[in-house]
Amino acid sequence: MRIATYNVNGINGRLPVLLRWLEDARPDIVCLQELKASDDRFPEGPFRDLGYDAVWHGQKAWNGVAILSRAGTIHETRRGLPGDARDRQSRYLEAAIDGLLVATLYLPNGNPRPGPKFAYKMDWLARLDAHLAALVALDAPVVIAGDFNVMPTALDVYKPERWTEDALFVPEVRAAFAALVGQGWCDAVRHLHPGEPLYSFWNYWRGSFERDAGLRIDHLLLNPVATKRLAAAGVDRRPRGWAKTSDHAPVWIDLADRPARRGNRKRTAS
Repeated sequence: MRIATYNVNGINGRLPVLLRWLEDARPDIVCLQELKASDDRFPEGPFRDLGYDAVWHGQKAWNGVAILSRAGTIHETRRGLPGDARDRQSRYLEAAIDGLLVATLYLPNGNPRPGPKFAYKMDWLARLDAHLAALVALDAPVVIAGDFNVMPTALDVYKPERWTEDALFVPEVRAAFAALVGQGWCDAVRHLHPGEPLYSFWNYWRGSFERDAGLRIDHLLLNPVATKRLAAAGVDRRPRGWAKTSDHAPVWIDLADRPARRGNRKRTAS
């Protein structure tokens, strides 16, 4: 089973790119972020035509997350991250699909820092930590996928010295991400590619993609049950080079039907 996460940066404006990629890559489950569309503007029909069930949590002009599945019916289990009833931003959606629990998230950017946006990011991370602590030990495989707006280490950012004051890379944000992983979650891409500078985001300006001056901010975290089934992981860079595309690229994992053999888990990133 292939599970992917993709920040589409506006689902209606980038719909041709997304549909092209879905037809070509045929992932089984897709976690989408930054829809920038209200619920009534979500383009469900084209996904149905490709054989995907869909659930979504939209917001006009901002945020928004969705899950697509051709692996089975989506049973939504949670809409919105718990811990703050006042938070109305559409950033978290969770569902059960074919024996898996899958969540898509769009973590706040946090810039400018310091300020209320950074405080919101740190509060959101604390709430996420509390929620994921209740999921990591489940007997079923759990996959938490999305745009975390965090570069965990210097290996995950081109020229890290330029990002030392940015809300995606400051020590307290990286420490919060490390605390999440420390619960027992596996950062799937880094687990299988421990020494490679793989990126999932490139700015539109200054030829960032062509120079590979990117960031790794899109992650898939697996609980121990899912980690035992991890067979491959990578970044599909192709859509980032297409016209009118997102500034992110899809990140994917393959889960075997049974625990994967240690000697056959790594695949070169696309």
